[in-house]
Amino acid sequence: MPAEVVLPSEPTDGVPTPRRYWAVLTIWLGLTLAVLDGAIANVALPTIATDLHTSPSNSIWVINAYQLAVTISLLPLSSLGDIFGYRRVYQAGFIVFTIASLACAMSWSLPSLAIARVFQGFGAAGIMSVNSALVRFIYPRRWIGRGIGINSTISSIASAAGPSVAAAILAVAPWPWLFAVNVPLGIAGAIIAWRALPATPSSGVKFDTASALMSAISLGLLITVIDGVGHGEHIELIIVQGMVAFVVGLILVARELSQSAPLLPVDLMRIPLFALSATTSVCAFVAQAMALVSLPFLFESALGFNQVHTGLLMTPWPLMTTMMAPIAGRLADRYPAGILGGIGLAVFSTGLASLALLPSHPSSINIAWRMAVCGMGFGLFQSPNNRAIINAAPRERSGGASGMLGTARLLGQTVGAALVALIFGLTEEAGTGIALAIAAGLAFVAALVSCTRLIKPRPRPVPQPAGKTSAADN
Repeated sequence: MPAEVVLPSEPTDGVPTPRRYWAVLTIWLGLTLAVLDGAIANVALPTIATDLHTSPSNSIWVINAYQLAVTISLLPLSSLGDIFGYRRVYQAGFIVFTIASLACAMSWSLPSLAIARVFQGFGAAGIMSVNSALVRFIYPRRWIGRGIGINSTISSIASAAGPSVAAAILAVAPWPWLFAVNVPLGIAGAIIAWRALPATPSSGVKFDTASALMSAISLGLLITVIDGVGHGEHIELIIVQGMVAFVVGLILVARELSQSAPLLPVDLMRIPLFALSATTSVCAFVAQAMALVSLPFLFESALGFNQVHTGLLMTPWPLMTTMMAPIAGRLADRYPAGILGGIGLAVFSTGLASLALLPSHPSSINIAWRMAVCGMGFGLFQSPNNRAIINAAPRERSGGASGMLGTARLLGQTVGAALVALIFGLTEEAGTGIALAIAAGLAFVAALVSCTRLIKPRPRPVPQPAGKTSAADN
């Protein structure tokens, strides 16, 4: 029997104040914790490897376990949001994330920490899968672009602050506190979510367990294949994994085409604006990841800067993205995403090209302004594009759109990092320049794709009844 359809009791045009402020607070808090924990453990990996008596290569599973769990569960959890309501999924995600964070802090071995990180990733996916969908119900319709812009700002700040926050915690406490600090914040966030988030409609359809499993297998293997290619894994294993991912993916798509509310949002991909915006997002995040992964090698290995100097040189990018995101969000409420995204990505491409053409001995100022141009362009693109993805979907499919938004970002970042690893494996000396040049080209392609959203599809001709002719025929 399908779940009973529950209609929201809140006004349809956003949540009234002051409750809206509390709802926004828990959205910000959840997004910050989920994004922050994706990168906060990187700095502590050498210490974790030593304390848990494992090798540095094995300690990478502390990162991979979290990222894989998030990637494979985003779409199934967004589907659950459509079925049972976004507030329920968000609350459950917060609770699982908080309990798993406590388990991470209490881990005694690498396997126990990796398992806890898997569950932490599932909790983070519960938060991120419906985060943008909830924005659509929290803010009035005329402010949705502004709300998504603020979300982009929070995400950028959390991502940029990850290494600094980790360093600050490790300066005064051992590594388990990286996860223990989430517990009181998670409890507070779950309580606020329960009291402040709006109830949203339930679709009443049944959850497709088989599609969820196939989605997890195909996406998980796809990420493994991409990572394996980048790091030179055995080609036989990569081919087998790739074939399994391809076959399972084909079966999944064929299955989803017959569903009214598919877990894999193939129905939304039939909407031109949604499909073009998702494609633009993947291309842009591939370019971003290629630059952010390769640039530290340029600064430290080629130019001889230390870690502190490198950190300072990387700062203008997220700083400008953070400044531009709310401005772009406001503009997105007034101007088409196609033109804002096209301009932003063109600026982004120009910044990447200028970094690829750096002189042999650049000054810090010469580098900083190029980084700022990249951040400015990316910030102008991101908020309008996210708004376009969410608004292109029907309100009852906001969960699917939100899940696709997160999946596009994670897929783009994974592909970008793997491409850099592959390029460095082929040519380490010129690797950064090649990576930046390819990234600039991808950003330019993304700008062109963004501009195609300005082309309105031709209306289909209305079929005439037999025996009648239209005015044009006469």
